[in-house]
Amino acid sequence: MLNPYFLMTLLYAALAILAALDSALVSLNLLPWFNGLGWLRVHFITLGILTQVAFGVCAALAAARSEHAKPKTRWDIWLSLNLGILTLMVGIPLVHAALIIVGGIFVFIAAALLLQQLFALRDKSARAPSGFGGGRKFYLAGLIYLLLGIFVGTGLWQGWNQTLQMRAPREVHIHANIWGFAMLVCAGLLVDLYPGFAARALAWPRSLTPIFWMFTLGALALVLGPWFDNNAFTVPGIGLVVGGMIWLLLNVIKPLRHERAMWRTPGLWSLVTAYVWLLAPIFGAPFVLLYAVRLPDAGIVENVPQALVYGWILLFSSALAPYLFMRVFLPAEPAQLGGSWFGLGAVHLGGIFLWASLFIAEYQTTLYGMAYLFWTASLIPFAMTLWRSVRAGTRRIETTDLS
Repeated sequence: MLNPYFLMTLLYAALAILAALDSALVSLNLLPWFNGLGWLRVHFITLGILTQVAFGVCAALAAARSEHAKPKTRWDIWLSLNLGILTLMVGIPLVHAALIIVGGIFVFIAAALLLQQLFALRDKSARAPSGFGGGRKFYLAGLIYLLLGIFVGTGLWQGWNQTLQMRAPREVHIHANIWGFAMLVCAGLLVDLYPGFAARALAWPRSLTPIFWMFTLGALALVLGPWFDNNAFTVPGIGLVVGGMIWLLLNVIKPLRHERAMWRTPGLWSLVTAYVWLLAPIFGAPFVLLYAVRLPDAGIVENVPQALVYGWILLFSSALAPYLFMRVFLPAEPAQLGGSWFGLGAVHLGGIFLWASLFIAEYQTTLYGMAYLFWTASLIPFAMTLWRSVRAGTRRIETTDLS
């Protein structure tokens, strides 16, 4: 049976191409500007690609790890998630509060239902006496942060930020979704899928529990920082996240350091170097403070999330999503990490141009437009790879059904 989440992933990847191209053409003054598309673009990647992949596989991965039977597709979760996303895709560019709230509620329901499903997949084996083996604990914590991010995001239209004394609610929403949901879910996928594409275990499997807590508590501190506008939360949060990230990457790299065949392909490079863009704003902040570089607050709030999403999540997804698509649609063929050298270079060039646009004011719009041209170019081979897997898998099923 075709995974319905993966079909939606392909759809949103195609829409992400159009949205990125639109941004490039608008910045180069070739198309008129349309309100709300900036935030819609990042949601095509986060809700449209990452969330669809995560919702499509995390329950199955948790079940396999805990020796449960493979769970059936929960159509209530799929329908709630995609009704919510589609409603948001209409509401965000129109800046329509009611539609955004309704869309957020549907996504909230989907996330809550998946959270309930994952809790039921407790590992009772001796391998994981705590019941939280593998990537499952990362998925659970990530979904809790997604619920928080949705709550804060819809609250922007209800005035909840004043009631909850939230100093910077938009930043709280972004931090909950990026440093909470996306970072934890990506870590869980990496933990669960690594033995499959690397054909070996992580370097230090026992380190996963402290890494999990470093990510979870670090993300909490990074949410509380803008909530109370207090660096006493933000600074230790950064330290925990960076430490956990480096530890996780060493777990990935160490067992493969002598595997030249793996390093000759763009897939592993895409996974590892994607985290450069997650670390960029963390290491860039001291530079800005040290050299007293003045950046407009609006530019930071609007553009840094774009660099995180396109630089990190897109590059990470371009490696893991094709691998998962091959496992689902072409199970008889050996699956390998996706990505292309062209896409890898284009994503990094886009990130460089985006960050340059923040510092070079006189060429800001041109540099911004070039960033999105490179990201558009990187999305095309990614979407084509997914399409080839879906097309081949569909043909296989059709042939089987007719024979």
